[in-house]
Amino acid sequence: MTLRPGSLRLYCPLVTAKQALRRAGIRGRRAARPSGDDRESAILETFERLLAERPFAAISVDDLARGAGISRPTFYFYFSSKDAVLLSLLDRVIAQADAASAAAFTGPATGRRDAWRQGITAYYETFRAHRAVTLAAAEAVAASPDVRDLWARGFEGWVQTCTATIEAERRRGAAPPGVPARELAIVLNAMNERTLYGTFRGARAAVAEEDVVDVLLEVWIAAIYGGSAPRRET
Repeated sequence: MTLRPGSLRLYCPLVTAKQALRRAGIRGRRAARPSGDDRESAILETFERLLAERPFAAISVDDLARGAGISRPTFYFYFSSKDAVLLSLLDRVIAQADAASAAAFTGPATGRRDAWRQGITAYYETFRAHRAVTLAAAEAVAASPDVRDLWARGFEGWVQTCTATIEAERRRGAAPPGVPARELAIVLNAMNERTLYGTFRGARAAVAEEDVVDVLLEVWIAAIYGGSAPRRET
């Protein structure tokens, strides 16, 4: 669980005085034309909305262009394909999850249990808020090398951060020695990934949304600390 290099793109184009006058409609001037960032943001928002309504395979470039209020040729000025739009959306969601997790771990906590809970909750809430993107990306991993590579980079970042945290807990005597920290971190993060996917998809054998953070937390605590971690630092 780490903050990945790079940051979220902010879609807030600079408004000049001339643009402000046009938007106000002074002397009947035309409204300002959408900027490139506005169009790109509209494509991304349209795709996420459509993913919540239909499968990834049922969404076409024409659907995205029409929803964003642009032409098909204009769409290709911003994205090479609908797969590229999914990749951009997934990148933003991963970055949001990492930022939320980093904020959770640096915020006030009464102990390691509380810190782990905040970290797991940050990921859960971010991916749940973008459930449609999460499910579409999970299904695209098998067919898209780009999506697979992006997810693998994010996963590796989470593993590295968890590995460092587990090793630090062992050095200070809070967690007992055991299997290599990296291998434990890989298994725990893979468990989170699969469990959340099943919950968001509504699989028959899935943990209920209201219980999933508590269940994952207890497994992490048992695996790292060999039982239950103290609720407050000693």
